[in-house]
Amino acid sequence: MTDLRRVRPTEERAVSASGDDPPALVVAFLSQLLLLHEHDHFLVRRIEVRALGAPPTALVARVEGEPFDASRHAARTEVKAITLHALVFDAARGQARVIVDI
Repeated sequence: MTDLRRVRPTEERAVSASGDDPPALVVAFLSQLLLLHEHDHFLVRRIEVRALGAPPTALVARVEGEPFDASRHAARTEVKAITLHALVFDAARGQARVIVDI
């Protein structure tokens, strides 16, 4: 959405999400970050997450970043939504592949 190297971690926000299972939690969390961008024009630079449950079905996160500033941030491809379509979640490796709607 923009070049993260130009985003400064000057503000902090709290984000929480929950889902029926870990893959749904990934989508819910990314959707919350997208809403933060859409509503507050907030660009996230750093994320600290604390997962809740075993397996995790909720999380709380602290994100750092700053509001979008057209004079410093290039607007790139707009993400419209986070999807479950073809989502790959590998808990053992701590990896997920998520397809976004643009």
